[in-house]
Amino acid sequence: MTTRRRRHVAAWLAAGTIGGAGLALAPALATGSAGDHSLDAQLTERLSDAGFTGRIESTLTERLGRPLDPRRADTGRLLWFDTILGLNDDNACAGCHSPTAGFGDTQSIAIGIDSNRVVGSDRAGPRNQRRAPMVLNTGFYPSLMLNDRFSSVSGDPFDPSLGLLFPPPEGTSLSYLPHLLDAQAFIPPTERSEAAGFAFPGDNEAIRAEVVGRLNASPAYRKLFARFSPTVRAGGPITYDLVASAIAEFELSLTFADAPIDRFARGERSALDDTEKRGALLFFGDAGCVSCHQVSGRSNEMFSDFREHVLGVPQLVPARTNVPFDGPGANEDFGREQFTGDRADRYAFRTSPLRNVALQPTFMHDGAFTSLAAAIRHHLDVVASALSYDPVAQGVDPDVAGPVAPVAPILARLDPLVATPRALSQANLDALVAFVRDGLLDPRASPERLRRLIPESLPSGRAPLVFQTGG
Repeated sequence: MTTRRRRHVAAWLAAGTIGGAGLALAPALATGSAGDHSLDAQLTERLSDAGFTGRIESTLTERLGRPLDPRRADTGRLLWFDTILGLNDDNACAGCHSPTAGFGDTQSIAIGIDSNRVVGSDRAGPRNQRRAPMVLNTGFYPSLMLNDRFSSVSGDPFDPSLGLLFPPPEGTSLSYLPHLLDAQAFIPPTERSEAAGFAFPGDNEAIRAEVVGRLNASPAYRKLFARFSPTVRAGGPITYDLVASAIAEFELSLTFADAPIDRFARGERSALDDTEKRGALLFFGDAGCVSCHQVSGRSNEMFSDFREHVLGVPQLVPARTNVPFDGPGANEDFGREQFTGDRADRYAFRTSPLRNVALQPTFMHDGAFTSLAAAIRHHLDVVASALSYDPVAQGVDPDVAGPVAPVAPILARLDPLVATPRALSQANLDALVAFVRDGLLDPRASPERLRRLIPESLPSGRAPLVFQTGG
């Protein structure tokens, strides 16, 4: 990466152009809309009843107890794109969390190690079990991953005082860290199918030790860590705690929570058009979306209750995978049960946070739906959608378009919240889709802007992954 571009990105981070650091949200405005003023009054009342303020991004610095550190975040950005963290030497965080897809997956089901090193629609290789979720705004998530297997026991990601809970072998051992994202950053390099590969013989601690050994052998990375770590500056080693803190800082900088709905809630009545307002009224009213896609309390206005539900989603089964699937046919994903061991949690997955969801190319835990409208239609009549599901008609990739897993066991556990069909006219469905697609999208998170974060070269000297940035 050129020095000029690195300075540009660092200045961007420091200025808060990416994320909440330094961002001053616009004050409440007394502006009117040229549209239907009765919609404004109704929606304002609904948002107030739901506890939505549109100001969550402005709380980031206060809840962290400090401003973001642009040097630490920029080091985390470079690590994000560098295969030096993966002992299989062929994948990076960005391989599954790409700036071309809102720092989410370009695939229906993620492809980690042994890929063709392409990030985009032409990515190929053995698949994992689920779609990789978006990273934007995760600083406010009280739990992480599609089955919520990483969580802050307090329900507050900024408060580890009651413990940070992870699957074995970590358990609660990472609870000394200041934020849930710091702890989560300990995990990806240890995932065999995502980054580490299956040849290295050591345990998780040995894998992390090997990673920091690589970084300490890199003069360029030592210089980068020395910019924000007095210990490294004095000649001490890069530790994995420092690695995790850099990655977490970069993720915190990817806070994009100033969408039209936020601006409307702060008084800018023209931030949403009348169609989006009607869609929002459906979302917070008759369509029932807010029952699970909550905006108050522990949800931190992220449009999720951060709880698990069975939604009757058809399970795609890859033709080639390096992750064992569940069930007698080895073609099912038991979801939350994999973490808790509780059969009652079978097929349950976390409610998807909806901010910037339009940046995803696929939807649901396995990317079974390839359009936002199709995903929303599934929620309106889950049983009919599941029974008539056709992966070929959905346009999923050929290697996941074969026979889906048995759907009857999933429907037998269907969450009562979605068991009764909801009828919407086409006009109302269009309005609901418009609100979720456009009303929840922060314009700063466009792929055109986010892909500027892709380094031209890497500190390790390794060849970068190839990002398909068109479209």
